[in-house]
Amino acid sequence: MDRIPWNQYFMAQAVLLSLRSTCTRLEVGATLVRDKRIIAGGYNGSVSGDVHCIDEDCYVVDGHCLRTIHAEMNALLQCAKFGIPTDGSEIYVTHFPCLACTKAILQAGVKTIHYLHDYHNNEYAISLIKQVGANVHQVKLDEKYFSKLQLGEALTENL
Repeated sequence: MDRIPWNQYFMAQAVLLSLRSTCTRLEVGATLVRDKRIIAGGYNGSVSGDVHCIDEDCYVVDGHCLRTIHAEMNALLQCAKFGIPTDGSEIYVTHFPCLACTKAILQAGVKTIHYLHDYHNNEYAISLIKQVGANVHQVKLDEKYFSKLQLGEALTENL
């Protein structure tokens, strides 16, 4: 039996997390991994206790939703809240991280950024990743690992 490779497994977790997103503009999920173990997950949504974009629309200023915390930030903040070290970890994200998230990811000691979809891939973010000695890797989901599952459109549209 052919086991699912780690990068497929962890990216599928990020895709599943994206289904919890409360942003109507873009559903993003992120999975933080250290030593082949998931240490945190996040999706883009509002601050706990605030209203959600799905309930009252996005709060957009200058093309950005101010209400939403990005998936990557939510995963990193979960680690900070519970005292989980992130140094030397990897992150799996459904979309290429924005510049602010890239800086936070790198500052947290994440060594590899795996992403599924290109999304406004910022040139400065790419240069920072190289400059600090981290890695970036685009993952392509392989249909052979997901066609057996009844996961609906979420995973199959990401293949």
